[in-house]
Amino acid sequence: MIRTAKDMKTYRKKIKAALKNKFLRKALDNFASSYKASRAKAFEGMDLPALKGEIARGKDQALIVLEDLYLRFKAEAEASGAVVHLAATAEEANEIIARIARDNQVTSIIKSKSMTAEETHLNDHLEARGFRVTETDLGEWIIQLRHEGPSHMVMPAIHLSRGQVGTLFSDVTKKPVDLEDIDRMVKVARKELRPAFLSADMGISGANLAIAETGTLGIISNEGNARLTTTLPRVHVALVGLDKLVPDLAAALRILRVLPRNATGQALTSYVTWITGAVECGASATGKKILHIVFLDNGRLELARDPVFSEALRCIRCGACSNVCPVYGKVGGHTLGHVYIGAIGLILTYFYHGKDNARAIVKNCLNCQACKSVCPVNIDLPFLIKQVYRRILADEGSKPVKNTILSAVMKNRRLFHTLLRTASALQGPLVKKEAGVLRHLPFIFGKAHDFRTLPALAETPFRDQWSKIRPRIQNPRFRVALFGGCVVDFVSPEQALALARLLAANKVQMEYPPGQSCCGLPAMMMAEEETAAEVAVQNLEALEPRQYDYILVLCASCGSHMKEGYSRLLAGKPEQAEKLRQLQDKLMDFSSFMVKVLKVRPEEFIQNQRRVAYHSPCHLCRGLGVTKEPRELLGTAGLDYAPCKDEDVCCGFGGSYSLEFPEISAEILGRKLDHVEATGAEVLVTDCPGCILQLRGGNGQTGGKYPGPAYRGNCGR
Repeated sequence: MIRTAKDMKTYRKKIKAALKNKFLRKALDNFASSYKASRAKAFEGMDLPALKGEIARGKDQALIVLEDLYLRFKAEAEASGAVVHLAATAEEANEIIARIARDNQVTSIIKSKSMTAEETHLNDHLEARGFRVTETDLGEWIIQLRHEGPSHMVMPAIHLSRGQVGTLFSDVTKKPVDLEDIDRMVKVARKELRPAFLSADMGISGANLAIAETGTLGIISNEGNARLTTTLPRVHVALVGLDKLVPDLAAALRILRVLPRNATGQALTSYVTWITGAVECGASATGKKILHIVFLDNGRLELARDPVFSEALRCIRCGACSNVCPVYGKVGGHTLGHVYIGAIGLILTYFYHGKDNARAIVKNCLNCQACKSVCPVNIDLPFLIKQVYRRILADEGSKPVKNTILSAVMKNRRLFHTLLRTASALQGPLVKKEAGVLRHLPFIFGKAHDFRTLPALAETPFRDQWSKIRPRIQNPRFRVALFGGCVVDFVSPEQALALARLLAANKVQMEYPPGQSCCGLPAMMMAEEETAAEVAVQNLEALEPRQYDYILVLCASCGSHMKEGYSRLLAGKPEQAEKLRQLQDKLMDFSSFMVKVLKVRPEEFIQNQRRVAYHSPCHLCRGLGVTKEPRELLGTAGLDYAPCKDEDVCCGFGGSYSLEFPEISAEILGRKLDHVEATGAEVLVTDCPGCILQLRGGNGQTGGKYPGPAYRGNCGR
């Protein structure tokens, strides 16, 4: 039984319960780490970006002609002896299948794994009408016995320990089961399931692919149960989403190349079954298999026509967006999903199961971009998740008060900065001046936020210091503008001051355009798209990119949003197109500028050989695609770089995410600091002020040994 929280209060209770499950976190953490290695090995020697792009384009082209592909498939399949149905809704699909069972005097049914059947709640429908239904995929059978939904699209029972499974099997068989003997448990399952295979009148499967050219179904599985389900019973019903239609075998084989590799890191899955028409079947009175193929719409045709969300139908159900999601790794699929799990589930739930089931879970996204980077069909999952949230707010006709306040403040740069200066002046009683952190959190924060210290606002923001400290370089090598972002400007101006000194030492003239404001990403994360667009225009006007050789960012989140987010936000403003192109062409992060432009050399640094660990900010390594330069810069600086496990996994900050979901943020941060400590490093280095805020705050609160994540820039003598 799937019970998804409909409101945040209930959802927080589910989150707290999930976080208490230590086995779940350990199992998911171990799998996530091993998955990355096995996936990388599986794709060795392949041009993965090109293949992903090819599949994505093919899926998009198919979506445009989805109804034509269906009609073509129907004609070919029925010419081969199948009967093809189109169900507009989940309820209609379930009833078609129940009617097929009644018409063929079916009593017992076996099923192979099918997320589409989970989507329609097919088992519940059939059992309510008196049919005996047995799941034959091992994981699906386990969760069926437990009356649960899957916790992962590919590995439905990943949330369970061998002890839990053994105890369950013992209860089912009424015989003791060795809780440590996995092979024995598998044999128990085979023995229990064999009679169901041999006695079933009907087999129900899904399909990974439906080839319109030949009316062929393609089924990919790791267990022989799918093949037995489709061959042994006299009746076979395939329930297939319309989005599984592809034009020809070549398109199907492209998907087959990436699906097992991206799902579990396997070069090839154990079984690939192709079914074309009604084949010979000794169990049938006619000598031919009774084959029905039920295509499910359930909103897919409408979704295929949606200019924003249609790309969600590219999904090939590999489940990789869960595999790499730091939130999923802490709370599991029963908390981060409804029927469909993980990032794609946060999107599809709204369309297939309604806003009530999506309302709470859709907020639970860090925007770390890990799901987007691993998606084999280039779905921009984080963007679509925020668009779903935007739709829900529109559906409900009201916005949270914080959205209204944020929008009003961010549109007015002077008001925004005045409020920050006022807060800085009034924060005195809350601040530990010697540490530069808040002594205690304001009353609006609860105990859940005690996992880190929070920095005090700077006494004087960087913008107010700039006119006094602005270097004036004669005959500069380059002229650059700094886009500071809110945190650097009002919380950590020392980072911008260090950059100014560093650039001056390298004969680079730095400017700080005073009209710049927040990059607008916080507004986007709260679905305030109009506000984000207005702020983007303000920043374009302030920066005037034609005046500079480069525009530098110290915050990767700002840089990533300006590189990609601005293109979407300003797509309807052609008058800004040229200025935006110039901005994006000239925008560069600190490490890349040092390595690629200034080409700094070891002799320019104090070679102190301190052992350092590095945290790779999400929006730097995935948003901006910068991975080598920061580590190269550490080596050039003479530092002893100690590789850290899961360096590119999010620190748990995510801007306002850590305020909305502090319990999850704390768990992710704790894991990150544990990995850093295991390196034996003296210093933790990163290049994002938000990550610094999170990591330094967690390190300080727990009495950690690190002097604090910071920019290390002893360049020049």
